[in-house]
Amino acid sequence: MDMRGTTAPPIGFVQFCKEHLADCVGTAPAAVRVPMSKARWDELVAVNAYVNRVIEPVTDEDLYGVAEYWTYPRQGKGDCEDYVLLKRKMLMDRGWPVTSLLITVVRDTKNQGHAVLTVVTDRGDYVLDNQQAQVLPWNQTEYRYVKRQSQFDVARWDTIEDRRTDTVASTGR
Repeated sequence: MDMRGTTAPPIGFVQFCKEHLADCVGTAPAAVRVPMSKARWDELVAVNAYVNRVIEPVTDEDLYGVAEYWTYPRQGKGDCEDYVLLKRKMLMDRGWPVTSLLITVVRDTKNQGHAVLTVVTDRGDYVLDNQQAQVLPWNQTEYRYVKRQSQFDVARWDTIEDRRTDTVASTGR
């Protein structure tokens, strides 16, 4: 994934950080690529499957009466950002560095905004997604990547230059 410079964070992220400051700090002098092992892979798959199974997808509008509200799932319900936040927290609690667990904004197959968790490893960047049971390399998803947290400072966001020619945006799928 190529970064193209700093951009504004999503407004929901800004609001989330006001409420959960401790979850929005983390810096690294160099990009952290977690060494992937079978145990680490199994953690990614298990966390993705667990959160996808126990959280019911509900829009912020239906749950909170507002268009956008990022938080940890409540009452077993949440939208895509809420899934991402819980997966990220569960992996951090298991010792994964916060600078390798990056909230990422994409455009889905319907050209709608969507959030996924990108996990940066020594074997590439993997995506945990509430719309996908499998953990996939980022470049094997059908999404168009827009922006994500910086690997150097998780409070900062970077624009993604998605150069793939077979992405959703270029195929019209």
